[in-house]
Amino acid sequence: MYGVAYYDEYMPYDRLREDIRMMKEAGINVVRIAESTWSTHEPQNGVFDFSHVDRVLDAMHEAGIQVIVGTPTYAIPTWMAKEHPDVLAVTAKGPGQYGARQIMDITNKTYLFYAERIIRKLIGHVKDHPAIIGYQTDNETKHYDTSGPNVQLQFVKYMRETYGTLDEVNRKFGLDYWSNRINSWEDFPSVVGTINGSLGAEFAKFQRKLVTEFLAWQADLVREYKHPHQFVTQNFDFEWRGHSYGVQPAVDHFQAAETFDIAGVDIYHPSQDNLTGAEISFCGDMARSLKGTNYLVIETQAQAFPQWTPYPGQLRLQAFSHLASGANMVAYWHWHSIHNSIETYWKGLLSHDFLPNPVYDEAKTIGQDFERLSEHLIDLRKRNDIAVMVSNESLTALEWFKLPGGKTYNDVVRWMYDELYKLNASCDFIPAAYENLHNYRMIVVPALYAVSDETLKKLNEYVRRGGHVVYSFKCGFANEQVQVRVSQQPGIIQEACGISYSMFAEPSNVRLSGDSFDPTEESSGVHTWMELITPTTAKVLAYYDHPYWSRYAAVTCNRYGEGTATYIGCMTSGSALSKVLKQVLKEAGLRGADQELEFPLIVKSGINRQGRIVRYYLNYSNKPVDFVYKHGAGQELLHDVPVAAGQLLELAPWGVKIVME
Repeated sequence: MYGVAYYDEYMPYDRLREDIRMMKEAGINVVRIAESTWSTHEPQNGVFDFSHVDRVLDAMHEAGIQVIVGTPTYAIPTWMAKEHPDVLAVTAKGPGQYGARQIMDITNKTYLFYAERIIRKLIGHVKDHPAIIGYQTDNETKHYDTSGPNVQLQFVKYMRETYGTLDEVNRKFGLDYWSNRINSWEDFPSVVGTINGSLGAEFAKFQRKLVTEFLAWQADLVREYKHPHQFVTQNFDFEWRGHSYGVQPAVDHFQAAETFDIAGVDIYHPSQDNLTGAEISFCGDMARSLKGTNYLVIETQAQAFPQWTPYPGQLRLQAFSHLASGANMVAYWHWHSIHNSIETYWKGLLSHDFLPNPVYDEAKTIGQDFERLSEHLIDLRKRNDIAVMVSNESLTALEWFKLPGGKTYNDVVRWMYDELYKLNASCDFIPAAYENLHNYRMIVVPALYAVSDETLKKLNEYVRRGGHVVYSFKCGFANEQVQVRVSQQPGIIQEACGISYSMFAEPSNVRLSGDSFDPTEESSGVHTWMELITPTTAKVLAYYDHPYWSRYAAVTCNRYGEGTATYIGCMTSGSALSKVLKQVLKEAGLRGADQELEFPLIVKSGINRQGRIVRYYLNYSNKPVDFVYKHGAGQELLHDVPVAAGQLLELAPWGVKIVME
């Protein structure tokens, strides 16, 4: 599927027929509509107008373009805010103000009444239209920091149901500190002002639960109307740093995705000279891992910001990169550039003049290739031997106890993931509660700070039975209530890691030394955090090069049972981390022909519908790249030419080749 978001409601004049003509020319075969315009669908309380929806559905169906309809619940109309100001979320910053999107309290009964009504009216109205292939619930849903009195009351009920007694709450959360002890459920204070990181982290977990419940509620409503051949999805997004970056703090993606037929995501990334593909890969791997199958890229950029206007060839590279991670759809936000309001300069595939442009022309080549090659590229099945274990609970805990310099959990996640990506070590994501660890030969664990005893014991057993784990610093430190363990660190996993420590420091003029680390090289520098490790049974891979800390280990590897546990006790350069990962990949038997190639040449592969191996070769640089193809003879699909084993291939700057064995 090759698509765009389309907003007939935003157009300055009627050009639906012309838009469809240009879409067909570009190979666009699916559009997403309706999720952003509640105030147009219901201009007054109880007065409904779906004329824009009807005309787009009819016109798209006539043209053979399929449609995804979104529930328009993420941006409330003005009449609702006027009649019921209590629907606006109360946050730590105070009462909500109308204007922006996603400003409502998703637990408010009045909001939920109106949301259910518009969902039933809209989906009930369109459900039998033959153009519709699926539905999107809401849009990039989060909890929007809702924390008003009604949410606090629900949190008290949640705590009572979860922990039973106040004695248990006071003990587990350390509430005797600073006289925070709660002696009556009626006295349970708002947690907005809490200084207790354990209680604050539990509230964040509760807020994520609200999102899971809200999305499941919407999905269940839509399922009352949808036909068996139609799907229900949601466009999950990620931590935002001017682009998609890391694990989403406000949603537990793994739990929230359970209700959906297929996972959908919005992926935005740096472009031009800063295009590395890392964000496309990170977000795609996360999306695929949520349901263990293919996913939809419901939004990604065409032109967007001025700093994202793609160089020639980059739009193609991006599109095929999504497919290489397992996407079954690439859709742009959006078709046309908007002439008013906050996203005026977040440009679509067409610029403000609606005329063909170089980006649109390049999109046409993508559409042609998608249509020609779909039977070979769709439903790509990927089987990875490496997993990255991620944890919303650890993310929240490290928001309370940030690393020096303001570094966060996602900084550690991306530090480790990005080096795997550069080494072409393809991976899945798994949650901390994942049961089947032995599906993987290697598990990378970034900053698993707040975690249950059970999970850590399972990781020990995984190593004992032949698995290979790479831990970063800050793993195993606290339990699931963010209560620091009383044992020597790193707590339960010291058994498998063969190390212990009780002190840590912020490094200053510290470098690594060891067989693979030269302290005179710039890449050996240590920054942000260092744990002063004493090995017990572990082999030391690197010590700290420092007049006072040189007796302590920085990086260790321990054989435990049939496997190994590698522990990286400090934050290093990417190249230093890469040396450690290469060694573990080799130990785990995961260094093959694809791993001999490294960034900027990215290799991704999978099995297609015909059971044949498909490999994507992606050049993320502005220079041509040569490489030797070291797999079985096949066909390069984009140019329809044969490829022989051992053949020298060349990728153009920002180029792509797809070889099917």
